[in-house]
Amino acid sequence: MKPYFETKLGKLYCGDCLEVMKDMSDKSVDLVLTDPPYGIGADEAAAKNEGKWGWKDYGMTKWDKERPKKEYFEEIFRVSKNQIIWGGNYFTDYLYPSMGWLFWNKGQRNFSLADGELAWTSFDKALRAFDYSRALAMKDVKRHPTQKAMALMKWCLALRSVEGEEIIDPYIGSGTTAVACERLGRKWIGIEISEKYCEIAARRIDSEAKQGKLF
Repeated sequence: MKPYFETKLGKLYCGDCLEVMKDMSDKSVDLVLTDPPYGIGADEAAAKNEGKWGWKDYGMTKWDKERPKKEYFEEIFRVSKNQIIWGGNYFTDYLYPSMGWLFWNKGQRNFSLADGELAWTSFDKALRAFDYSRALAMKDVKRHPTQKAMALMKWCLALRSVEGEEIIDPYIGSGTTAVACERLGRKWIGIEISEKYCEIAARRIDSEAKQGKLF
């Protein structure tokens, strides 16, 4: 498949990640860093709230209507040596027991939303926590209803990868993982099924790549 967009460090593909990954050889990338749909209707919530609270409203897109099927996770494990999967608590029936969970502590308690978020990892290492408030995360320009904070994705990469390794995000959304890779010198592959989000991701990544050349 021809990339939708590419830089010196990586390639962005527009399509179903299952089909793209099927063209990849076993364990061809060092790390999956991704945040799959949880099946909780985040896209519908953004549409119903008309883009409030930093969300962009792209209508009833239905991409978060259900979880990815097990075969998607089987391909993720086949093509990668290690994995960091945000929302791992939604996929425990697909994942094996691990001690290396990550916790994003959002710094608020007794709030209507969760105190934080969890990521399952394949690493046989101690659980680690990232303290980064919801208020700071909201300062990122939000282009996607479930967009992770840039600081969080950079922390994940710095914690569990080294410069020069190749990272894949099969659900790259608005491109945060790729931008973080560009900043930290990681090679990357991004896959996104929505052409709207591919266009947004391409613009973000291109801006980051050009900015990097200035330094």
